Amino acid sequence: MPGSSFGRLFRITTFGESHGPAVGVIVDGVPAGLPLTKEDVEFELSFRRPGRLFVSGRREKDEPEILSGIFNGRTTGSPIAIMVRNNDVISSLYEEVKTKPRPGHADLPFIFKYGYENWDYRGGGRSSARETVGRVAAGAIAKKLIMSKGTLVAGYLKSLGPASANATDFHSIICSKYSPVRAPDKETEEIYEKLVKEATVEGDSYGGIAEIVADNVPRGLGEPVFDKIKADLGKAIMSIPAVTGFEYGLGFRAASMKGSEANDEIVSESGEIKWKDNLSGGILGGITTGERIVVRCSFKPTSSIRKPQGTVDLRTGEKTTISIKGRHDPAVAIRGVTVAESMVALVLADHMLRFGVISLSKLEKEEAEASQRNWERYVKECVPMEGSQ
Repeated sequence: MPGSSFGRLFRITTFGESHGPAVGVIVDGVPAGLPLTKEDVEFELSFRRPGRLFVSGRREKDEPEILSGIFNGRTTGSPIAIMVRNNDVISSLYEEVKTKPRPGHADLPFIFKYGYENWDYRGGGRSSARETVGRVAAGAIAKKLIMSKGTLVAGYLKSLGPASANATDFHSIICSKYSPVRAPDKETEEIYEKLVKEATVEGDSYGGIAEIVADNVPRGLGEPVFDKIKADLGKAIMSIPAVTGFEYGLGFRAASMKGSEANDEIVSESGEIKWKDNLSGGILGGITTGERIVVRCSFKPTSSIRKPQGTVDLRTGEKTTISIKGRHDPAVAIRGVTVAESMVALVLADHMLRFGVISLSKLEKEEAEASQRNWERYVKECVPMEGSQ
């Protein structure tokens, strides 16, 4: 089963299954000298962890064990191995799935590709969103690395089902991580929560759109042909479970516009040449412009729902129905925001190493200090919105 690695210089390989002993990641390409602790990784994992309000009831601590690559609180330059043990596994909930593939899931494609006898039906095995634990752990490292240059990645839930929000203030986007539904403001939070509660009662689910913004991105990242930054971001985002679409800047709206509307005027402000409205989302010709990168991705509704759905019994070939038991997110997009943030950070870290913005060998003292200073500000700057749980 190849395809578990991502990146060129900043390269990650995730491992583990949903109901196996553990999941985790190997991160290669991290320069020596980056301040990094278990608590840094745990902080990011806390925002995709299940067992909280409005997400999966599976109660996992998601406590990372750093097995290599760190000494005296700093990276050594060697591969970093991080393992997170699976503690709250109830495989018996998936006995019906063993013979009845779930609509909307990868069950049947996995059977077609790898054979029924090799398919791990327990929680989806390798196709489970549990795999993204490794991505977020690696994303914590990538975030802290690019903070050495002052680059910060944050996201929020732009829409949930029929409701939507539009956050333009970067501070509110950062602080949305403390909202249980990743809303950028209290009013939207209440609307999202109501929708999630209704879907839960109905035994159904909702889809949503995550918007991820990267601030203070260096100019010149990305190559002009196949290694465009937009292409790598697209692959990164589209590799996330349940993601069905990707766009940046104007995205699909540009298809219905005139060139005079979609072209962003070039202006000079205080002697700096830039773009008036950043309609391109920080990317032109596949290369970063220095403006904020703005990407969006759509998450489909969680496929595992209690409402009966049609399927086929693999033992008989006869039509039947299945009502999914287990502990599943009423809206996978909520926790998906953190995963999307991590994938954007991974791409930026890789390209900053490839372009020479960050040294391949080690961080200088000033860079390491900047990374730690910016990380502490990122962690401490926001507090939960009043009334959030």
